[in-house]
Amino acid sequence: MQATEATPRPAILSSVILGLGVSPMRRREFIALLGSGVTGWPLVAQAQQSALPVVGFINAGTSDASAPSAAAFRKGLSETGFVEDQNVTVEYHWLEGQFDRLPALMADLVHRRVAVIATPAGNFAAQAAKAATTTVPIVFGVGEDPVKLGLVASLARPGGNATGINYFAQEVTAKRLGLLHELVPKAVRMAVVVNPANVPATESALRDLPEAARAIGLQIQVLNASTSREIEAAFATIARDRADALYIGPDGFFGTRRVQFATLAMRHVIPTAYSRREFPEVGGLMSYGTDRLDMFRRVGVYTGQILKGAKPADLPVLQSTKFEFVINMQTARALGLEVPPQLLASADEVIE
Repeated sequence: MQATEATPRPAILSSVILGLGVSPMRRREFIALLGSGVTGWPLVAQAQQSALPVVGFINAGTSDASAPSAAAFRKGLSETGFVEDQNVTVEYHWLEGQFDRLPALMADLVHRRVAVIATPAGNFAAQAAKAATTTVPIVFGVGEDPVKLGLVASLARPGGNATGINYFAQEVTAKRLGLLHELVPKAVRMAVVVNPANVPATESALRDLPEAARAIGLQIQVLNASTSREIEAAFATIARDRADALYIGPDGFFGTRRVQFATLAMRHVIPTAYSRREFPEVGGLMSYGTDRLDMFRRVGVYTGQILKGAKPADLPVLQSTKFEFVINMQTARALGLEVPPQLLASADEVIE
């Protein structure tokens, strides 16, 4: 095999120069410029790429489990004219349930002066972003009132550098619990699994659940789990204590372990309620909660509007209006449950 010459021959260069109309007096300068440019073109392309506005996207789960959410976010961006790698760069940061990474991550994003920080990962991520900066725009997705969380001054006029959407993760607690009770009307003892690493979500769940449970005559037992092994241990305790039903607290990390939850719930024959439709899609019994993909899309839309020049202070906080009740009938039959016809009729989706 013959080696390829690294640089054009002088005769060829002279022809090229004459063809381009470069004066003989400047041929030497042109040859030097061309020689440096041949090797520098990739660097120019990289510089153009890095010149695109950068969005820091933070999600509580893993890249594989959260792929649909990221796609929904990109769809929202595209609705405002932004396409990833064409006129915007999106940096994906997957927490994988490790919320202790948030302070360092936010500090890095602020230090590099990204254009927008998008945190549809929930309360913890939004509060960490807000604590890290008062100047970099933030678009959040949170599960409860952002005014109470200290993120905005008001829903109509957020002020400051943050806005986003409230998807009411905690406000629907009583409704989700009531639907589970309709599926298992004889239940008395209910186990609750929460992630103590996700402090805001856990505090909210434990604040709202006891009262909602007492209202329908349920006794609750709270179990903590923040790793796969601890989830296994929680189910062992549930089986030993013979709980009648199980409630899984809203949490991004739990979403990444949905197959494990569905498998263990079936193995231990425990009717279980979840906050997200992804759980019944993989064999969980039921879910009730916000349409999360629509929430991610709307976070993407607001991110695009800010990239176009809108100020977070002038964009009112949105509120989720789409809620989904999903039942997996195959799982219900396997658990020996008889689903009331009126409950079945109220479901937004029945998985057969």
